[in-house]
Amino acid sequence: MKIGVPKEIKNNENRVGMTPAGVFELTKNKHVVYVQKSAGLGSGFSDLDYIDAGAIVLDTIEDVYTSSDMIVKVKEPIAEEYPLIQSHHVVFTYFHFASSEPLTKAMLKSKAVCIAYETVEDKDGSLPLLTPMSEVAGRMAIQQGAKYLEKPIKGRGVLLGGVPGVPPGRVLVLGAGIVGIQAAKMAAGLGAHVTIMDINMKQLRYVNDVMPSHVVTEFSSEYNIRKRIKDHDLIIGGVLVKGAKAPKLITRDMLKYMRPGTVLVDVAVDQGGCIETTKATTHEDPTYIIDDVVHYCVANMPGAVPYTSTLALTNVTLPYVLRLANQGWEKACEKDPMLAKGLNIVNGRIVYEEIAEAFNWSVDAV
Repeated sequence: MKIGVPKEIKNNENRVGMTPAGVFELTKNKHVVYVQKSAGLGSGFSDLDYIDAGAIVLDTIEDVYTSSDMIVKVKEPIAEEYPLIQSHHVVFTYFHFASSEPLTKAMLKSKAVCIAYETVEDKDGSLPLLTPMSEVAGRMAIQQGAKYLEKPIKGRGVLLGGVPGVPPGRVLVLGAGIVGIQAAKMAAGLGAHVTIMDINMKQLRYVNDVMPSHVVTEFSSEYNIRKRIKDHDLIIGGVLVKGAKAPKLITRDMLKYMRPGTVLVDVAVDQGGCIETTKATTHEDPTYIIDDVVHYCVANMPGAVPYTSTLALTNVTLPYVLRLANQGWEKACEKDPMLAKGLNIVNGRIVYEEIAEAFNWSVDAV
């Protein structure tokens, strides 16, 4: 198979879809890998690294798409890439269709096979290709939140860990999944007081067992959220519904109950956000303020630490890429029903029901 690795062109996205080690494995299996010139520089990989691994480096993104059967990316295609995707392509990347109707319509029109990292499942229902980026984003949420709590950036002026004689900052984490646990772990490590909420009691029991005593659990309800937002300095939104839009746990009217300078970090922004006032931002311009509340809603948070993120992502995507390349997408998905759950759009039709539901479309109609 001919596999293309284009350079990511989303704002400040420095990750790349494949490391030289991944290229080496594919070429060892007799596949041809085309990598766009300078695609890996942001992650610390030179063109020579890819050439040494067996890749063919092409000058332009158009050359990569034209030459390839399968495209391996990191982020969803943006408008400039839509015309490059054709019916013979298999595109393997994070899509997050439920948060973008234009992207969904463009991929339907392309008639390409779209396999989304974020809906590939393991037998236990976990999401193996989303996990490493959720781990990165969860940890980064605290790192960024701590920074934006500083007064020069319009935060409350709170040091999360406090100092002797001064209580630590208070962190509220919505969701006790991968993002929430990693965020709680980082915040606890800084010495902050952490409250983590979820509706899954089994997950809350797990958190209660593994976290230190200054991480407390609470059942998530609108009443409890409204109560906690009044006295917490940093609020992390880490709620995920597989393939669907995130539920709005914090509404616009709740902002007035927060103290000026409170920081909201919505890690769920890729799926539309779990905060009503969320709008996607970039690393170039990451925050905005509504009702004196600082919002950090960068849609590709792990892109700020591309070396770590690219290695973590390729560790989990490469076995699936090899399977797709060695067997072809149809046979690979037929033999692996967990990989088949990654199929979102095939030949101009939505095959993942939650996407149609996000836009109130009938699956049969599209």
